Amino acid sequence: MSGLAAGIRLAHFGQKVCIFERHNAVGGLNGFYSIAGRKYDVGLHAMTNFVRPGVKGTPLTKLLRQLRIDREEFALCEQKRSRIAFGPRGETSLAFTNDFAVFESEVARVFPAQIDGFRQLVAVIRAYDDVSLDATPESARVVVRRHIGDPLLEDMLFCPVMYYGSAQERDMEFGQFVIMFKALFFEGFARPFEGVRRILRVLLDKYRAAGGERRMKCGVRRIVNRDGRARALELDSGETITAEVILSSIGAPETERLIAPAETAPALPVGRLSFVETITVLDRQPAALGWGEDTIVFFNDSTRFDYARPDGQVDVRSGVICIPNNFDYGPGQELPEGLFRCTCLANPERWLHQPEADYRGAKGKWYAAMQASARRFLPALPADNALVRATLATDMFTPRTITRFTGHLGGAIYGSPVKHRQGRTELDNVFLCGTDQGFLGIVGAMLSGISMANYHVLQSKK
Repeated sequence: MSGLAAGIRLAHFGQKVCIFERHNAVGGLNGFYSIAGRKYDVGLHAMTNFVRPGVKGTPLTKLLRQLRIDREEFALCEQKRSRIAFGPRGETSLAFTNDFAVFESEVARVFPAQIDGFRQLVAVIRAYDDVSLDATPESARVVVRRHIGDPLLEDMLFCPVMYYGSAQERDMEFGQFVIMFKALFFEGFARPFEGVRRILRVLLDKYRAAGGERRMKCGVRRIVNRDGRARALELDSGETITAEVILSSIGAPETERLIAPAETAPALPVGRLSFVETITVLDRQPAALGWGEDTIVFFNDSTRFDYARPDGQVDVRSGVICIPNNFDYGPGQELPEGLFRCTCLANPERWLHQPEADYRGAKGKWYAAMQASARRFLPALPADNALVRATLATDMFTPRTITRFTGHLGGAIYGSPVKHRQGRTELDNVFLCGTDQGFLGIVGAMLSGISMANYHVLQSKK
């Protein structure tokens, strides 16, 4: 999405733009695929940064203005309610909606001794310039602990923010924490009725209308460089393309490997964090199973939240439950089938090189384990086999799937732990956009593409 957004922005200002995509579908980590005629979203639980019409100066409104998109084109529908649930069965729970006052009141109810410190932290977050391209990095844990003295509340604040954007284990850079805190709690969650397909269709239509060119199943094999500049792109086909400026949305270590052979490259760190996600399609609305209230549940069953690569294949102690049916689509509007998604941390090294038979067996084992873990944090089903009887189809993606279809090294969802806020690389006409530039989430990815296009191309041509 960062590449599409950059392409739209540049094409709007008369630049000749071509997007090269190795895969046969757009979207990268936020796309969709079809099996037996049924479409599955991948990546999109919710579009964060949602604000209602009339609210100005937010990431969503900036995005819409810069890409010349009417907000009705995305047709965003708000969440009903989400929760952060900690304890063996979610005994400590904080609910939140797209109204921040709800979350603040929940913190006051559950952690009355911490509410003053929480409000002080909120004031610091509101004042922080999270879009600065030269902010000094600082530990988010250190900043949060200046205001929050209860480790449980600290972990409950970090859990959703990390699951939705952190490439760093157990901590975050404070600027990234601020980006995600604002996106989740100050603003909120929304989703088009059609899911991610709607967003991608709007972006593609804008790109085509602006005159952008797109070449699918056409990967870049090498960036040919000389004297500190990229001179050409060598494609998988052997064809050579020249360009004045190259924006890369594939990730920092991945871009580095195109610039220089792996054995000579300085080797930027590859991200260690990856995920496994199960998708269950139901023959009824989740509300019929008693699951009609929660849109997204961030859960953790342990005494502390451990956001790190697990030793085993999957860590089912914590994760994210998403029930797409539980957005407010309006009167008479409901998804035709029920959907129940569960995401947990995974160790990519345990998945990437398995023999096929072992891989399929591991998927079956962990699908069952993840469902069993997630169900502890939802209302009890009317019968033990109710979920099985309601299931029409299932699917599951792993770090192996992510690596195969996105090229992300190690199946890293959020890229490298080292971000490059100005998007610079070792070549003076190659720039990063997307996750490894440092803006997070779907809206953040698009703003990253816009910002890098503005900063490195359009401003320089004035």
